Amino acid sequence: MKNRLIIVEGPQGTGKTNLTNFLRENIPSSNLYRLSGQKDKTLNGKKLSETMYKALLDYLNVMQNIPMDIIFDRTFFTEEIYCRLGYKEYSFTDVYTSLLEKLNSLNYEIYFIVLYLEDPNIFNKRLAREYHHNYQSFSLDSSVAQQNEYLKMCDEIENNPENKIKVVRLSMDDFDTSYQKIKEIMVIK
Repeated sequence: MKNRLIIVEGPQGTGKTNLTNFLRENIPSSNLYRLSGQKDKTLNGKKLSETMYKALLDYLNVMQNIPMDIIFDRTFFTEEIYCRLGYKEYSFTDVYTSLLEKLNSLNYEIYFIVLYLEDPNIFNKRLAREYHHNYQSFSLDSSVAQQNEYLKMCDEIENNPENKIKVVRLSMDDFDTSYQKIKEIMVIK
């Protein structure tokens, strides 16, 4: 049986921290990694991100034979979303495409879980409690724009005939309902 590689993505305020904590607490033999990317928005930032995420995939390549499920709270998908929305001065799509191909080649059962909110007003409540990184502003408009772009990304990944990544769209309006759904999807007791 393959190890699971679980990547949880979504805009600020959807509940990534809550869900990844839940997964870590309920999946035996799992490691949880939280990534925030790097704050350099210039072309040098693109080089830094490319180096970081290539090293991360190299690490995952080494880890695929160790009996351990791996959970990520954000990865290179976030960098692509931020660039698509113009938060950075460069395009990351060429690097993103290469990283996605490498991810697809890894010997894991890969889950790409995108969190979203059906009721955008919930963003305001949750963002009021969030720690705000100094290089990315948190706002309702920003979170909704990110959510829309992540959902488009889900479609793109699913429509790629060479894709082996299992795409999951998970509404996080109600945590208990979301946890029950993810338990069913991930076959967690």
